[in-house]
Amino acid sequence: MKILGLLQLALAIYAIVMIIQSGAETLHKVLWVLLVLVLPLVGLIIWGLMGPGSPLKR
Repeated sequence: MKILGLLQLALAIYAIVMIIQSGAETLHKVLWVLLVLVLPLVGLIIWGLMGPGSPLKR
């Protein structure tokens, strides 16, 4: 179980770094970071599917 928690933490940190480095507007960045922090697992899934640079937005 600890490994899954560390994996989730690593993915959340990666997502936040990618969000901050994206070319999205500041408000959108803040909202994405809040989503990832408040709803970690669901937020990561939504970010992966709908976030800046995601395959579904192309």
